[in-house]
Amino acid sequence: MFSKACEYGIRASICIAKNSYEGKRISLKDISEGINSPQAFTAKILQALVKHKVIKSVKGAYGGFEIDKRDISQIRLSQIVKAIDGDKIYVGCGLGLEECDENHPCPVHDKFKSIRNDLENMLVHTNLEELALNLKKGNAFLKIKDQKQ
Repeated sequence: MFSKACEYGIRASICIAKNSYEGKRISLKDISEGINSPQAFTAKILQALVKHKVIKSVKGAYGGFEIDKRDISQIRLSQIVKAIDGDKIYVGCGLGLEECDENHPCPVHDKFKSIRNDLENMLVHTNLEELALNLKKGNAFLKIKDQKQ
């Protein structure tokens, strides 16, 4: 459903949120290694997230990526998806057809519309705090690498 860039963007955002809760900034290198994504590709994804004010980039010797702890609970997965993939996931055809709407539906239009609506609801109502804390507590698993001590 999501593009590869969007999948990596969600993983990276969770990784950054988890580290931010621990008072740490995390480097591009550590993020890309932790989410198993090429560094140049990760940099472009993080650039989009910074541009859309999902995450912050701090330059310098002690720089890296972070999210203000007060903002983590306000950031929704829908913001990450929109920053990277736009809104095509909410309006696109389930079969990838250019022409698919209520008046000219594809064979899976009605069934996919329901799935799309459920997905949008989940993305709008899921925040980074929930996901980062589930990781921190060990209630969820995501292959991420914490920043080196």
